Amino acid sequence: MKTRLLGALVGLAISFALPTLAQQANKPDPQLREQFLEQFDTDNKKYAEAFNNNDATAVAAFFTEDAVFVTSTGPLHGRQAIEKWYADLFKKWHPKNLISKLDPNSLRIIGTPDNIAFNGEWSDTLQGQNGEAIQAKGYWSEIDTREGDRWKICVLTGNTTPPPPTPAQTK
Repeated sequence: MKTRLLGALVGLAISFALPTLAQQANKPDPQLREQFLEQFDTDNKKYAEAFNNNDATAVAAFFTEDAVFVTSTGPLHGRQAIEKWYADLFKKWHPKNLISKLDPNSLRIIGTPDNIAFNGEWSDTLQGQNGEAIQAKGYWSEIDTREGDRWKICVLTGNTTPPPPTPAQTK
């Protein structure tokens, strides 16, 4: 009886420990994490600059050749399609103040240390075709892959959160 109880307790302890060990195994080691965050910080500023300058070619250069970008209208496949999508977007909307914040606790290794998944939030002020300023914000998730000594976007998906309801809408 005592042996069965001891076996059950050991089994229970292992079942609680395994998810914790697996979660830690998916996090990048400190050196990789630091290297990735350093490049992300630099690239994030360059990406925002290209985005705010409405430069579709420069924005698309952050993606791998075979990247997937999931938009609200459906997925885009390949850097060329992504560049065209941004060029079309910039004809209608003129972003002026993209701010993107990475959740540093979200970094996870996907398969090999050459693939890192993470997420964050974004906000922007868009200038519409009639010159009106529109505030937008949302969340994004991304998988980057290492190409040589650089990290590039392999998969990007995001959303736009709806603005809070106006008083008239709540009645």
